[in-house]
Amino acid sequence: MREALRQKIIEVCNKKIATKGDDVGLSFYAFFANKNDDPELLMEAATWWIQTHQLDHFVKAHKIKSMIKNKM
Repeated sequence: MREALRQKIIEVCNKKIATKGDDVGLSFYAFFANKNDDPELLMEAATWWIQTHQLDHFVKAHKIKSMIKNKM
């Protein structure tokens, strides 16, 4: 996964945790605008989320942030 996407995921997780609390869950769609303006990047995130790690649709933001920081 490219570094720019990793940084964006961490930033979104931090914002969601700050606004919704420690127990907030999110899907990989949370990292993108409603308009699909970068399908390649969206597929990169989806592949990491669905194929590589077989995560559920919604996962706790803390877990995702930890996985990204540990470069899983």
